[in-house]
Amino acid sequence: MAFDKFKDECGVFGIQPYCEAANLTYLGLYALQHRGQESAGLVAAEQGRLTCYKRMGLVADVFSEAALRDLTGDAAIGHVRYSTAGESRLENAQPILITSHHGQIALAHNGNLVNAVQIRESLERSGSIFSSTSDSEVILHLIARSSAAEIEDAIVEALAQVSGAYSAVFLTADKLIAVRDPHGFRPLAMAELGEAKLFASETCAFDLIDAKFLREVEPGEMVIVNERGMVRSLFPFEKKPTRQCIFEHIYFARPDGLMFGESTQAYREALGMKLAEENPVDADLIVPVPDSGVCAAIGYSRQSGIPLSFGLIRNHYVGRTFIEPKQSIRHFGVKIKLNPVRSLIEGKRVVLVDDSLVRGTTSRKIVKMVRQAGAKEVHMRISAPPTTHPCYYGIDTPTRNELIASSHSIDEICRYIEADSLAYVSREGMFSSLQGSRQEQYCDACFSGNYAVPFPKNGAPV
Repeated sequence: MAFDKFKDECGVFGIQPYCEAANLTYLGLYALQHRGQESAGLVAAEQGRLTCYKRMGLVADVFSEAALRDLTGDAAIGHVRYSTAGESRLENAQPILITSHHGQIALAHNGNLVNAVQIRESLERSGSIFSSTSDSEVILHLIARSSAAEIEDAIVEALAQVSGAYSAVFLTADKLIAVRDPHGFRPLAMAELGEAKLFASETCAFDLIDAKFLREVEPGEMVIVNERGMVRSLFPFEKKPTRQCIFEHIYFARPDGLMFGESTQAYREALGMKLAEENPVDADLIVPVPDSGVCAAIGYSRQSGIPLSFGLIRNHYVGRTFIEPKQSIRHFGVKIKLNPVRSLIEGKRVVLVDDSLVRGTTSRKIVKMVRQAGAKEVHMRISAPPTTHPCYYGIDTPTRNELIASSHSIDEICRYIEADSLAYVSREGMFSSLQGSRQEQYCDACFSGNYAVPFPKNGAPV
């Protein structure tokens, strides 16, 4: 059975105690849908018994009213999973629920364990049987093998053996436990709703249900919530330098939230302003690549004084698959998602603003589409530095030889995408655009190659 080459970008949610825990978890997952569109799942706890329900698909499709009625209890955790290079199968959906000598325990995990393959192979040699190809299952096997009397001690013992990124929520018969790795790679926030305590990958999940954001779970912290909503906080792991993922801010997170102490919307607009300051261009129109480039385009327009217009319209109803025409249509894959507004673009010198350029193939198609709509010039501006290295801590990125910036100069990339000019925000500009955080708090390995946690030299995560 092949092991996932990449742990997926995911979203997690947890709540205890609340009379409609499953319903609120459903809503929380709905708000986190951007973090995972492959599968969704939920585990609810009632009178000491845990019940799991998970399916492939979007949150609104997975959970019917009947399914939610069966998920009763005053505690729940949930998970959404993103479709990536790993195997797309129900066995990899989360939360994962097991029964061991510690009782029932469920896990919803966001991140990537870089030593999971070695641990898994060792466990299999000693008789462990795995039911999925997810690295998250390794954590539960380690917990099941622990002789610790208390479940939180077993979790600490298990997590002390893994290396990499994890922001996770665990649910037992009487406890909700949230934990974040000592580097703090992936986000995890905490809120309250009455006496209930809630955890989520992003604060937008709290906004939907009117929960009050309290704080972020600190790197290396374990927060334990009992049946009455009482909280204990521990820091049981060896302290490590904080390395929060800068790519979450630039690309992955929803803009309408707080992350790592920063407003994502404000940061992306500041990146756009810095991009315009560092890379001005004489043009008539700023056009964001929707939806990823909108915030940066606002900032670019503000700084440059060039008007912004939505010259590309996104179709928000593209499903997971669609029927392609038998006769080839040029750039069909991009055209079904984006369509240019000729009346705005024709005869104009256009600046396309986006938040990333990874392989370059999509940007090439968008530039061609805008030219076909009559643009006189097309300039591409990217509100992140060139992506030169893959991520091994929970963001699904291609291998290095697929990253165009790892082997081509900016001029070469510009010629490939057939733009009149191409420019990226500098690494220095990326960090100076932060409002209150310090550069050394962030992981930018995808731009710099500076990895905080070692990984195998053959380039594949373990």
